[in-house]
Amino acid sequence: MNKILVIGGGYGGLRAIESLQNYADIAIVLVDQNPYHYLQTEAYGYIAGQFDVHDVAIDLQSWCEGFLNVTFKQMKITSVDLEAKIVSSEDESIAFDYAILAVGARTNFFSFIEGLRENSYGVKFLNRAFNFRKEFEELLYHKLNTKVGENPQKYNIAIGGAGLSGVEVAAEMAYVLNNYAKTIGVRAKDITIYLIDASATILPGTSSFIIKNTHKRLEKLGVKILTNAFISKVDAKKIFFKEGEALEYCFMIFTGGIKASPLTEAIKCEKNRINQLIVDKTLNISGDKNVFAIGDCVEMRDELGAILPPTAQMAERSAEYAARAIKSRIEQKEPEPFKANIMGIFVALGGKYAVGEVFTFIKVQGYSAYLLKKAITYGYYKGLKLRINTGFKNRIGNKILSV
Repeated sequence: MNKILVIGGGYGGLRAIESLQNYADIAIVLVDQNPYHYLQTEAYGYIAGQFDVHDVAIDLQSWCEGFLNVTFKQMKITSVDLEAKIVSSEDESIAFDYAILAVGARTNFFSFIEGLRENSYGVKFLNRAFNFRKEFEELLYHKLNTKVGENPQKYNIAIGGAGLSGVEVAAEMAYVLNNYAKTIGVRAKDITIYLIDASATILPGTSSFIIKNTHKRLEKLGVKILTNAFISKVDAKKIFFKEGEALEYCFMIFTGGIKASPLTEAIKCEKNRINQLIVDKTLNISGDKNVFAIGDCVEMRDELGAILPPTAQMAERSAEYAARAIKSRIEQKEPEPFKANIMGIFVALGGKYAVGEVFTFIKVQGYSAYLLKKAITYGYYKGLKLRINTGFKNRIGNKILSV
């Protein structure tokens, strides 16, 4: 019986388990410091109040109980001994035959921007997204309570980073504000969303089709886009730029960069400048054929050597590959190299509107793109819920058998 340890209950970790669980003679242990899986790709809707917490989080214990050979342990790993094949927390140690590191990434609050960490929120963790949502709803409540005839106070919401996360959050919040204007009237018009990026364009690295149509949609929603805007300092009330006037704001979210999970610091292997693990062509680290690394904690490159953006899609594809590679190694076969490339991208742009591109030549926008994106998300979420329901049934069945 081969014991496989999966560290991290994100998109990659869960997909790895789904791909492994049908193989014979395998016992799987999933380890995560949190008891839930956070659907981070849906953070934009949760922050804007369009989704509830049950739409973006599922219980890992119940999910694991939906399998016959998967065990969940909630623990914070503090050390990794690849040579001895043991990981440890403050309370216990777990030995393994094969390991998949899927520990993800966190927001990189750049230290060279004074006050950024202290005065902004990230979306990489559920608690941070929750705090930002609370601030947004309190602002709307405050605006609703403004006395008739009172000089309305204007508020700016700043979003630093115009990558996929920043754009989706900006679009959804602007859409919500436009809808609120139908109920709280002009008060909602006194709130402006600013999308800020140091790059020359929003969504850098994507196609001209995605950029052009996303830009058009954001402008229609009333989002103020500031590109080539280098933030030098953030205090409790203002965002200062290297050039131009400071921007007053009420609260800020930052999505402008990532760095790998702190756990990567405990692993002795080659890393890049943001602590992502450097892997070989079979996603192994330090030449260890029994230890794989997948998802955001890894520097992913395509066949031409270009660095790929960290996405749920890449996490899942690398997870599926790692599962196949482990099966091959168990059978004493050498797996084919991993081929990393982006198959498509969809950008949610508020309400029932999206922009998408599949295989670079299929281009969609508007309601049809929204339906395609929604279908992908719904399929993933439905799969999680079905597995949890199976877990409930297994738990009840085990209790009956133990009586």
